[in-house]
Amino acid sequence: MLLVRDTAGVDVHHFCPLCGGHLDGGRPQVCRDCGTPHHRDPKVGVGVVVRDPAGRLLLVQRANDPCRGRWALPAGFVDADEDPRRAAARECLEETGLHVEVGGLLGLHPGGGSVSFFLSFAATVTGGTLSAGDDAAQARFFASDELPELAFASTRAAATCAGA
Repeated sequence: MLLVRDTAGVDVHHFCPLCGGHLDGGRPQVCRDCGTPHHRDPKVGVGVVVRDPAGRLLLVQRANDPCRGRWALPAGFVDADEDPRRAAARECLEETGLHVEVGGLLGLHPGGGSVSFFLSFAATVTGGTLSAGDDAAQARFFASDELPELAFASTRAAATCAGA
């Protein structure tokens, strides 16, 4: 990846690692072609692996790029000073309408795009009504033999860790 120094002497990427397009000079840098933001500081993604009583995996269909139309775990970013488990529960509620109790860490997965690394947690539903929200087009449970096209390697890895 080509690096140059900006006026403050900080390394700046010129090309998007996802699509190869040119990055603007902003903070965060945004790809002019695919619109993906790229942060120089580490961004932590968190998600939950939730199964229904039949053992099916909860997934959300992404309404936005990157990977619009593909499916992923209910997930998002950890905000500054936020506990990762609380962030995972918040993201699940925002995207699926379901309240969850977040349990143990299932895995630490390499990130991609705007996520430096991704933490997956086991979770169980404690309330709410399943409905897509926030940046999810759909939310539903899938049997392990009927998984749709997944958006991220971290989703595949987390589902594998959890026995999908």
